[in-house]
Amino acid sequence: MKTIAELHDWGQRDLDGLVAYCVTLQERLATTSRNSSKPPSHDGYVKPKPKSLRGKTGKKSGGQPGHPGATLEPVEKPDKIEVHPLSSCPCGCGSDLSEQPVLDYKSRQVFELPPQKLIVTEHRVEVKLCPISRELVHTPWPIGITAPVQYGSGFLAWLAYLNTQQFIPLARIDQMSFDLFGQHVSDDTILTAMKAIGRQLIPFSQAVKEQIMQEPVVNADESGLRVAGLLKWLHVLSTPTLTWYGVHCKRGKEALDFFAVLPGFLGRLVHDCWKTYLELPCFHALCVAHILRELIFIHEECDQTWAKTLVDLLLDMNQKREEQKLLDSCFPSERLNEWHQQYQKILREGRAVNPPIIPIPNVPKKRGRKKQTKAQNLLDRLEKHENWVLAFLHDFQIPFTNNQAEQDIRMIKVKQKVSGSFRTFEGAELFATIRSYISTVRKQGRSIYQDLKAAISGNPFIPGVIASE
Repeated sequence: MKTIAELHDWGQRDLDGLVAYCVTLQERLATTSRNSSKPPSHDGYVKPKPKSLRGKTGKKSGGQPGHPGATLEPVEKPDKIEVHPLSSCPCGCGSDLSEQPVLDYKSRQVFELPPQKLIVTEHRVEVKLCPISRELVHTPWPIGITAPVQYGSGFLAWLAYLNTQQFIPLARIDQMSFDLFGQHVSDDTILTAMKAIGRQLIPFSQAVKEQIMQEPVVNADESGLRVAGLLKWLHVLSTPTLTWYGVHCKRGKEALDFFAVLPGFLGRLVHDCWKTYLELPCFHALCVAHILRELIFIHEECDQTWAKTLVDLLLDMNQKREEQKLLDSCFPSERLNEWHQQYQKILREGRAVNPPIIPIPNVPKKRGRKKQTKAQNLLDRLEKHENWVLAFLHDFQIPFTNNQAEQDIRMIKVKQKVSGSFRTFEGAELFATIRSYISTVRKQGRSIYQDLKAAISGNPFIPGVIASE
């Protein structure tokens, strides 16, 4: 931000530069989470009115026909049956019915928690005297029994589940354990359980990285992460069935080379047009949701109608695509060419309002990128990457947005809001590894708790591999 004196001197020398600077400040003030990539937490107290881009469908709110419900259903064999005898007639006559035969029963079922109590199992091994060595020997302890007193894998998995899936702070986990079981647990116990799971997830992480490299379409994103008071970077690669997280000190190429996943990926990468991704040798597809937000800004704040026309076209394309997917067939080439021509026509209208900046002759060029408006920058991107913007029309596997990666990265951001930051880099890496496991397990339709328990017992779930019992 320039000072008043600097602006005055600058204005005397370069009026056009001062006007451009004012426009930049106005654009910055007008950006919200609705018309830019700015997160909702930065909107301040004046929040923009929510307005969905999906529009009205005419459907009633709630579950739609065919949607699997979650209604509580009675069971055939209840764990307990409690009979309530009828001794006097409830109709008002007061007759004694205690000796009358029971003709039928009516039943209602109540689902209730059992009494909460930790079950203590004492393992005893036989001690005998060896007749040859004359030494006392005993049966080997069962696998996992390593201390005179310890917690079992089920309880440790529950502690890790509360912290890594539900994001409950350590002190509150201790309070919950005491309230439910009458047993306090230390922070070290919870962290030790998480470390034990992390050690067992090395083959899982490697398997996920290898499978992601073979996927035809992968979503990618990155976000800042506070670790020990410093800014680090969280990277995510995801598909509808897999999630991989990585934590690194850098955001760019150095991090991607260190993780060694994307440099060898040759499928289609969906992202927000970050320059480092564009340098990768794979195919690309741009997140249209990011583009829509920028177009909304240009339409509402800059009063340029071409942006609204393009928003309507992109949303119509996506709706037609969803309808075509039900027919299980691709669009004919004539239809695709028509859409591309409409797209190019709208961009030409945008260029007429936002012509590119022509360098002034005999004026030395300044170093760095040339200053442009948001509309000019967006038009440059839409023209240069037309095939990547409209890739979702040509291949129905390509999503319309990068929401898959954004949703996966959002959960660790929630964890950061709860805890403030991670204390150590190793702790951030551990949490990212376990969250990768949890997210993948959830996407595969499996029980998060049961698979955490399996991991802590040394038998983690690995996608594509049948786990041994």
